[in-house]
Amino acid sequence: MTLVEFLAPLAKKTHQDRILAVLYYCERYEQKTALTVDELRERMKRARAKGWAKVNVTDVLSKSGPLVDTTGLQGKKRLWNLTNCGREHVRGLLGLPKADVEMEYDVGTLEDVVAKISDADARDYLEEGLKCLQVGALRACTVFLWVAAIRSIQVRMMTKGSASVTAALQKHDPNARPIKTLDDFAHVKDATALLAAKELGILDKNQKDTLTEALNLRNRCGHPGKYRLGVKKVSAFVEDITSILFAQRDVG
Repeated sequence: MTLVEFLAPLAKKTHQDRILAVLYYCERYEQKTALTVDELRERMKRARAKGWAKVNVTDVLSKSGPLVDTTGLQGKKRLWNLTNCGREHVRGLLGLPKADVEMEYDVGTLEDVVAKISDADARDYLEEGLKCLQVGALRACTVFLWVAAIRSIQVRMMTKGSASVTAALQKHDPNARPIKTLDDFAHVKDATALLAAKELGILDKNQKDTLTEALNLRNRCGHPGKYRLGVKKVSAFVEDITSILFAQRDVG
């Protein structure tokens, strides 16, 4: 997530809120626990924060009370950092619980997606994946989200007609069975379905390649092994799935 994206929900908030959010972002994403006023101004400019050029950053920080503290000097310039109260303040502004900020950002993303899904099966799997993410069950989350993703693709494929779907599948797997209903996809490998979806114009090449990478991650999570994925990997997975399949329209 970029700083521009992180600050976007705060466009109508105060200068203080945006400055505190910059400190929070830098602590979480740049591993910088303290910034000078000049560094804060540079980041506000980079993020195109509303009214950044006219903000008296020093005055704002000085009036932020227990939300900020100073940790010494960088040369002759004072370093500012968030306190625990400041972190709680930013989490409250952005609706982020105490858990990892990326994970909670993804929880919010999935909650928005689930609310727009009309296909019952895809919605159920997304809800299961959401529950897993909320408790930190990252491998299980990945598996459930992939099932929702491939279900969505199958539904879209069926809009092309069973004969076209069968032909597209058999082009990549001559032994594929004819597809007449969604249940018939139980006999189709997900990798083959992705190739057929591209054949049918449902996915472009880049989308197909990205979803193939997501499928590979799902397979590493869904089979016994020593692989352990982290929050950043899951965050990228969530972003890929939602942006390609769920971000722009209701899924029927």
